[in-house]
Amino acid sequence: MKHQDGMLYDTSHLFSDLDDIDTYSFALTFYSTVLDRRENQYLKVSEEVRDAVDSQKPIVALESAIYTHGFPYPENLALASELESLVRVNGGVPATIGIIDGVAKVGLTPEELIRLASSAGDPNTVKRYSGGTTIAGTMDLARRTFIQVFATGGLGGVHRGAESSMDISADLKALGCVPVAVISSGCKAFLDLPRTLEYLETQGVPVATFADGREGDVDFPAFWSRDSGLKSPAVVRDELEAARIIHAHFALQLQTGLHFANPIPIEASIPKEEMDLAIAQAIEEADAAGATGNANTPFILAKIKEITQSRSIPANRALIISNVVRATNVAKELKNLYQQDPQLEKKTSFLLQESYLGTSIPPSASDAQPKHIEKTAPLEPDIIVAGSLAMDTSCNHRPHSQKDMQDVAQYTSNPAIITQRPGGVGYNIAKAAHLLQVNTHLSTLVGADLPGQMLLTAVKSMGMATSRIIETSHKRTAQYVATNKLDNNLVVGMADMRIMEQGTTRRNESRWRTAFASSKRQWLAVDANWSAKTYLWWLICAKQSNCKVLAEPVSQAKAGRLINPDADEVVVYPNHLVHITTPNIMELQAMHRKALETGSLDQSSPWFAAVDFAAEGEIVSILERFSSSSLAEQGVPQIAIGLLPLIPCIITTLGPDGLLLAQIINKGDERLDDPEFQKHLVSAAEGVITNDAIGGVYMRLFGPAELVKDKDIVSVNGVGDTFAGALLAAMVTTGDPVEECVEFAQKAAVLSLKSEEAVSPELASLVPELMPRGKAVADTFIDRNYTV
Repeated sequence: MKHQDGMLYDTSHLFSDLDDIDTYSFALTFYSTVLDRRENQYLKVSEEVRDAVDSQKPIVALESAIYTHGFPYPENLALASELESLVRVNGGVPATIGIIDGVAKVGLTPEELIRLASSAGDPNTVKRYSGGTTIAGTMDLARRTFIQVFATGGLGGVHRGAESSMDISADLKALGCVPVAVISSGCKAFLDLPRTLEYLETQGVPVATFADGREGDVDFPAFWSRDSGLKSPAVVRDELEAARIIHAHFALQLQTGLHFANPIPIEASIPKEEMDLAIAQAIEEADAAGATGNANTPFILAKIKEITQSRSIPANRALIISNVVRATNVAKELKNLYQQDPQLEKKTSFLLQESYLGTSIPPSASDAQPKHIEKTAPLEPDIIVAGSLAMDTSCNHRPHSQKDMQDVAQYTSNPAIITQRPGGVGYNIAKAAHLLQVNTHLSTLVGADLPGQMLLTAVKSMGMATSRIIETSHKRTAQYVATNKLDNNLVVGMADMRIMEQGTTRRNESRWRTAFASSKRQWLAVDANWSAKTYLWWLICAKQSNCKVLAEPVSQAKAGRLINPDADEVVVYPNHLVHITTPNIMELQAMHRKALETGSLDQSSPWFAAVDFAAEGEIVSILERFSSSSLAEQGVPQIAIGLLPLIPCIITTLGPDGLLLAQIINKGDERLDDPEFQKHLVSAAEGVITNDAIGGVYMRLFGPAELVKDKDIVSVNGVGDTFAGALLAAMVTTGDPVEECVEFAQKAAVLSLKSEEAVSPELASLVPELMPRGKAVADTFIDRNYTV
């Protein structure tokens, strides 16, 4: 630990003999003599941290020497506040550690933070016995209170010339004997990095660097620079992988710390070549000035600031912020792993709940029965939704007066009512099904940023499962901005879905795969916001799990992914990957264009004569009977039929004109004998169908559920998503085939059309209309020899 005058207090010797003592029996003894509430004069734990331990929340330790020795006042106080806020915003509890009046404090109050920060640089503060803890001291105190993840700026190390001076940071000794995971941006670059890594290896300390989106081997970072010229001993791809390493480390009761190096964000980094020159000059001036010992580091840092024209300061700040966010996400992943490992949780929860929190008489080792709360396993979902979760911004044009009722004007500012709400195709579908009381799990990605936390909170507040919503620290949460006309119809939508389009990790996929269960009633709803590779991965998972798929095209630009999802070959009915899709006319046409470009329609031609657009007269007139003359002239029913071998049920939404349903019906299907069903059946006898395996094509034009006046239309943004979610909810709940659930889904869509929210909360009022007839009916429905 460092006093405010720079004096070093190293407490790591208290744990130097842990190799010879069982961790848990040692802890019992230590807690009973020092941390008992009756004599707890050396260590105080804040109520917030106590509560976090009681409720098993993720906790992140933060050092305080950075405020007393790293930044001047009041910048240090602003940084302290920001770092604690970042931990909270990202779902954790901060535990800033320091010394106040000779008492170690885990979880400083705002007043204590102000006291430490305001005394930075004051040489007289030693009289107050108050100071900031460095990495070594913070690790000690974190371990005593069983905090396992610690975020800091840069690790101390072996100084240049240490073979003569023996100047080696106590941080390295602490890592060798204090089991805490330290996340930093590597070591300060003016240290001897090769010898530092060698020292850590000698101490048996696991060292790894976050890939941060990079492939293959990566460099161990050099604080201000992402690269050091030294390959990292190991690489971790994401926070879950780091958490698994920590989890295994504690499960084996290993007694060293762990170091995870997090490279400085690209936009804040300083090139290695530039820093090498600045460091060389700073070291030369330090040698000339005789700045050695504990004066060496402050002198060099000040010179580097001067040489880089203060660029090192914002870089320093940026890397600390990045490390805190990363550490919080690691702590959350670690907590999730403990919840999945009851045996390890029994040991840790006993220490947390009974020991350091200060029971009046600590139990003896023989009486210490681990306490474990049985957790109810989450219900298997009937619907898995894999799609976007985004922050939606709606800009609805609203003129100031009746005299100014022209529509949206280009190239200038327009008066509007702007609202922000949770959205995204995946979220909207999941919300619709959830409101209709169907067990639904949303699988998606969000960034470790404020919009991501707001969205997670929104999902939780609805009572939906969030276990498969994965936070990723190096990507931004998806966002969508819609500009709407006076009639609330869309003028233009702008979507930033890069988090979905840049692919996913194997760790993420492994976590998502657990959502697939054996339930025959299970569906996957997947949207085309994913990259083609990830979209195909979802389809293959569903196929392997006998899970049926509804695919939402999302937009004209992305609809083509439904036709040729990066597969090696075109897969057609009955081996199709997608069972239902719900495009609008423009998306349907985009799918058709992609089918032509890729040759996918070559697989459809032997099935249907309607694929031949040169066909005139008889086939067109036949399709007019099952749709409308307008649709037949546009080729809508022809396109739908042509695509059926690829996706055997296509529901083309027509806005205020209703929708067109087209689906393949196999020979032998009992519905073929139903006179009402036959009214909508295009049969082989009419010359449209040329494949003997097909009993017919069911084509039916559904009119609008309700003629909604323009003045009653509030938003069109989530209407299609509501339809898709309600359709799946109806099929899962009732066991009815798709054509019998369409009108219910239309009714749900109308509610969203009249709602300010993308998915109307009033969907819950439709639940009584879903009359489940029991599992036997549902199983019979699934086992029928037809698509949906």
